Amino acid sequence: MRIIKYFDLKDSECFIFDEFIINQVKEGVVIQPHHNDLLNDIVQENFSGKDLVYVSNRVKSYSVNPLIYPKTEKIPNLVAIAMIPLTDKMRKNAEYEREFYDKPYGIFDSLTAAIKWVHKILNERDQLLKFQK
Repeated sequence: MRIIKYFDLKDSECFIFDEFIINQVKEGVVIQPHHNDLLNDIVQENFSGKDLVYVSNRVKSYSVNPLIYPKTEKIPNLVAIAMIPLTDKMRKNAEYEREFYDKPYGIFDSLTAAIKWVHKILNERDQLLKFQK
């Protein structure tokens, strides 16, 4: 597992790996629906035709409009979201946001645990797709 690309965006830092994206939103940002457009552009540019998981490494304090999640679900090859909250308050926010997202959504205490889950989710999906063929 090695980083393929790095983007220092206006509102976040984005790390692209083979099977997932790790995004670290910057302090004080409010995540709104237009951020989905940017995420979708990055996904389509770097994962065209390939499934991936979005990993949010929440190391800074920021806000999320939970109404973005129904639009996020429509990114076709985004199969799951993993959250790594730094504080109890961030964990509570992530638990609340989970209610707005209907695909697999995990909350983890470490990046290592989240990445293990990413591989598990993608392997299970591969097995299901092979079985369906």
